Amino acid sequence: MEKESTTILPQASIEGKVPVIEIKGLFKTFGENNHVLKGVSLSLNKGEDLVILGRSGSGKSITIKCIVGLVLPDKGEIKVFSQNVLDLATHQLNEVRIRIGFLFQNSALYDSMTVKQNLAFTLKRHASNLTYQEVEKQIEEVLASVGLAEAINKMPSELSGGMRKRIALARTLILKPEIILYDEPTTGLDTITSREISELILEIKKKNKTSSIIITHDMACAKLTADRIMILKDGVIHAEGSYQELEASEDQWVRSFFL
Repeated sequence: MEKESTTILPQASIEGKVPVIEIKGLFKTFGENNHVLKGVSLSLNKGEDLVILGRSGSGKSITIKCIVGLVLPDKGEIKVFSQNVLDLATHQLNEVRIRIGFLFQNSALYDSMTVKQNLAFTLKRHASNLTYQEVEKQIEEVLASVGLAEAINKMPSELSGGMRKRIALARTLILKPEIILYDEPTTGLDTITSREISELILEIKKKNKTSSIIITHDMACAKLTADRIMILKDGVIHAEGSYQELEASEDQWVRSFFL
């Protein structure tokens, strides 16, 4: 039976907001019985940082992978910039993808390439008309924006976990995305580095006017970055609100995230 979403708190006011992502009734099953998404509906407003919380296996990462077509849902509607991405031809979907940055949990850098080569490879794939000087300039600028200009000729193996995450962010930013999807941006990092990455997410939003969905288990990251929080449970959005509203929820399961 399809399970309906249960909202513990009233939906955060979105009056006057412009949604850049709208998801309605998203379902995804793996195999015969692994029903991961059971009718997820959510929206991301322009200029907003939306944090999605949930236990491991609750479908958080699957949800954002569906947005960019890395996973195909069984049922539902996904609108990005008012276009239903599930109905787009491949070339149309690629045009939408260029406007969306995706920060993978493991950073996903090419280990055989230097930092500079990683960034140049991404840039040239989508902007082949740039001159060598223009590519160099954009690489230098984006590395400076994440505080790692000195790492330009290093190999990924020479970088700490926090540095790899920053380089992965630089690679995302070099295409100047309007939306960024962060998949566990602070996982595996120490407390200080995690806070630095969370602060960098805020800086990126302020400087580049991005809209973001942040998947995380890190409550410090959620508290610092979230304009709004949604919590997934049993394949649906179970609760929604600000950090403070959810922390004070009468629902024990919701409050357990904040202990």
